[in-house]
Amino acid sequence: MKQVYEFKDGGKEMVALLGGKGANLAEMAKIDLPIPKGIIISTTACNDYFKNDKKLSSVLEEEILTNIRVLEYETGKKFQSTKPLLVSVRSGAPVSMPGMMDTILNLGFNDYVAEKMLEITKDEKFVYTSYLRFVQMFSEIAKGINRKKFMHLKATDYKAQIIESKNIYREECGEMFPENYKAQILIAVKSIFDSWNNDRAILYRKLHNIDNNMGTAVVIQEMVFGNFNDKSGTGVLFTRNPSTGENKIFGEVLLNAQGEDIVAGIRTPDNIELLKTSMPNIYNELADTVKKLEKHNRDMQDVEFTIEDSKLYILQTRNGKRTAEASLKIAMDLVKEGIITKEEAILKVEPASLNKLLNGDFEEKYLKEATLLTKGLAASSGVAVGRIMFDAKRVKIREKTILVREETSPEDLQGMALAQGIVTLKGGATSHGAVVARGMGKCCVTGCSEIKIDEINKTMTVGKHTLKEGDFISVSGHTGEIYLGKIPLKENSFSDELKEFVSWASEIKRMGVRMNADTPEDVKQGKAFGAKGIGLCRTEHMFFKKDKIWTIREFILSDRGEEKEKALKKLHNLQKEDFLNIFKILNGDEANIRLLDPPVHEFLPKTLEDKKKMAEILSISLEDIEKRIYRLKDENPMLGHRGCRLGVSYPELYRIQARAIVEAAYECEKKGIKVHPEIMIPFIMESKELAYLRKEIEEEIESFFKEVGATVEYKLGTMIEIPRACLLANEIAEYADFFSFGTNDLTQMSMGLSRDDSVKFLDDYREKGIWEGEPFYSIDTKSVTKLVEIGVKNGKTTKPNLQIGVCGEHGGDPKSIEFFEGQKFDYVSCSPFRVPTAILAAAQSYLKLKR
Repeated sequence: MKQVYEFKDGGKEMVALLGGKGANLAEMAKIDLPIPKGIIISTTACNDYFKNDKKLSSVLEEEILTNIRVLEYETGKKFQSTKPLLVSVRSGAPVSMPGMMDTILNLGFNDYVAEKMLEITKDEKFVYTSYLRFVQMFSEIAKGINRKKFMHLKATDYKAQIIESKNIYREECGEMFPENYKAQILIAVKSIFDSWNNDRAILYRKLHNIDNNMGTAVVIQEMVFGNFNDKSGTGVLFTRNPSTGENKIFGEVLLNAQGEDIVAGIRTPDNIELLKTSMPNIYNELADTVKKLEKHNRDMQDVEFTIEDSKLYILQTRNGKRTAEASLKIAMDLVKEGIITKEEAILKVEPASLNKLLNGDFEEKYLKEATLLTKGLAASSGVAVGRIMFDAKRVKIREKTILVREETSPEDLQGMALAQGIVTLKGGATSHGAVVARGMGKCCVTGCSEIKIDEINKTMTVGKHTLKEGDFISVSGHTGEIYLGKIPLKENSFSDELKEFVSWASEIKRMGVRMNADTPEDVKQGKAFGAKGIGLCRTEHMFFKKDKIWTIREFILSDRGEEKEKALKKLHNLQKEDFLNIFKILNGDEANIRLLDPPVHEFLPKTLEDKKKMAEILSISLEDIEKRIYRLKDENPMLGHRGCRLGVSYPELYRIQARAIVEAAYECEKKGIKVHPEIMIPFIMESKELAYLRKEIEEEIESFFKEVGATVEYKLGTMIEIPRACLLANEIAEYADFFSFGTNDLTQMSMGLSRDDSVKFLDDYREKGIWEGEPFYSIDTKSVTKLVEIGVKNGKTTKPNLQIGVCGEHGGDPKSIEFFEGQKFDYVSCSPFRVPTAILAAAQSYLKLKR
C-alpha cells in the first residue's frame, strides 16, 4: 500500500491519511497557490512504525527516497550538489496540535553544501547561521540533546560554533554527526514519528479528547528562507481576528527571520500592518491569497507564510482556533457574506462554547499569572469570584461569596442562590449541588477532595495554602479549577447575536429541546433560552425553598390517618399554586411533571433546632420525631423507599398530586391558556406497579372531571431508569403514553457507580488507562446506551408511536445528544442554562446523521 504522496496526489478530504498540514498543502497545490514543493509520509506509515517496534521498514525507506528524487526533479535542485536542495521536516496530525510535536529546518546541510551555498549567495552570515540552526535543531529533536548544551559555546564565529556543536553531538551520542542527506532524512522522519508520543503531545490529546491511534503524517518540503536578506521575512496571520471575530487580517511578521523564530519567541514580531509600508506589493498579494483560501475552505484560516527575496510562499493553512465569541461571530458573518449556509455555520460552532458565552469567563492575561489552588469536577459552567463562606446561612445578598461545603443539601438553597459560585468537597456531576447550580446558572465545582475544611476555626487548607472565611478565591466551572485571590472577569450574556444563532439551530434540528424546571423562575429562564416545554419538573424540588420544605417534611414524618390527611391537603394547595404559575408561563408548551420521588434522607431534619420545630408542627415530642426519623432511614437511599414505591405505599400521595395538576390545568384552560400536562411516574421496575398507579391516578382525575363537568387532555407515562424496566419495556409500555429515560439512575444502577462517590476514584482509573471520560456527563456507550436501545425497541414494539424523551443530565451533553438523535428520540431535556447548547447539539446531530 502506498505510504508516501506527492502534493498533487492529495486533497483536504484525505486529512486522516495525510494529516492536516499535508492535506491542506495538497489542497493549496490544487488551486495553484505559491507553496514550496514537497511530499507527505502518511499517518499509516506512522502507525506501522510503532507496530514495528519503532523501526522504518525497508519498503518505506525506499518509497521515501524514491519520492525525494521526484522532489529534486520538481524543484530543479539536488541534495549535496552545486545547486543544493534543503528541506524542512514537519509533523502534521489529522487534528491540529499546535506546538506539541517537532519540526526540523534546513535539513540537507553539510560542509560541502555550505560551501556551494556561499558561492551562490555570497552571504556568509546567512549560510552559516542556517547551517548552525540545522545542526542544533537536529541534535535536540532527532537525538534528544538538551538545548542548554548549546547555549554557552566557547567559539565566537559561526563556522567554529558549527564544529563545536557537532562535537557536542558526538560526545552525547557516541557517533559522528550524519553528513549524508539520506541518513539525515530517515533519522528526522523517525524523530517526528516519535514526537507523536512525547509527553506534551500525549497530555494535549488527553486534554482535548484526541484519539491516540491517529498517528502523525510527516511533511518534507523544500526550504524557503525568510532570513535570506532584508527583503525576506516570515509570519503568521488569521484571516479574521481570532479573539473578536472582526473581519480584518490579524497577524504578526518578522523580517529577515525563519518561522520558528515567531513560534519559539526568539524575537518579538511586528504587527502584520508593517508589510503595508515595507512591502506593499507583498501585503496586497498576501491579503488576496489568504482571502482566496478563506473562501475556498469556507472558514477563517490560520496561515503561515514566508517571503524569500520579495517572493511570497504559503507554508501552511488550517481552520484557525478562536474564542467562543469569535466562533459565533465568524460563523454568522460567513453566512451573511454568502460564503457558507446556515447549516454549515451550525456545524462550525462548538456546542460547549455557548456555555462560555452565557456564563462568562476569566480574562486570559490575568489567568496566566494566577495561583492554582486545586482542581475538581467542572459541574456547572461559568466563573465566579468571591469571598469564601462555609455556612449557607451566612451568605448575604450584597456580598460576592463562594459557598464552600463538604456537600450541599436543601437547607443550603438560599445560600446557594445568593452565592456567586459553589464548591463542594464531595459529589459528582449530578450531585445536589451540581444539579441545583446548573438550574440556577451558577458556577459549580464538585469533588474537591484536596480541600480540608476546619469548621471550628473557619478555615480551609489546600496543599500549603490555608485560607480563612472571607478570603477571596476564583472558581471556573468550565475547567474545575480554583484559584487564589480575585481574577478579573469578562462579562457575557444571551446576546441578540446568540439568540439569532440559536434560532437558526432551532429551525434545523429535528428533536425537541425541553427544560428541567421546578419553579416559575426556572421556566422563565428556560423559555428565554429557547426551550419548548418542560421535560422534567421534579415535584420534590418544588419544596426546596425554605418556607416550603416543612410541608414535605410534614408529609414524610406524619403517621397515617389524620396527620397524613392534613399534610396532604397542605401539599396539594402548594403544588396546585406552583402548577398554575408554571402553566401560565408555558402558555401551551408541554409540561412533564414527575410525581414525588424524594430520596427521603435529603429532606429529613438534621439539626436539633429543625427537629424541635418539626415536633412542634406535628404536636409530638422530640423523642417521637427522633424515632420516626430513625424508622424512615434507608440503608441504601438510592434503592430504598422512593419513587413509585411511595405511591404504592401511599396511593393517596400520587392521587392528590395528580388532582393538583389537573385542577391547575383546568383553571388555566378556563382562562384561555392551553395546557399540555404529562404526568410521570418514577422508578418503575414492573408493569404491575404502573398498572396499579395508573388506575389510582385515573380514578382521581375522573372524579375531578365529574365534579367540574369538563375534561383536560393529559398524558400519563413513566420514567425508565431501572435496567429491569428497559428489559421489560414492552410490558410497561402497555400502561404508558410516554417513556422518559432517567439516565442518571440508569447509569448508577447499570454500572454500579454512585454518582456522588465515583469522583473519589475515577481519576485513578483514568490515570491508569482503565477508564476514559465521565459517565455522568456523557452517556456510557458500552452499557447504558445498550439498555436505552433495548428500552426504546421494546417499548415501540408494543406502541410504535410511543413518545420517547430523556431527562437525565445527559440531555444537555452534545455527545449523548448525538446518540439520542440516532435513536430518534422525540426530545431531550436539560437544565435551563444548558438549553442553547442542547439546541445547537441537536441541530448538529441531525445534520451529521442526515449526511
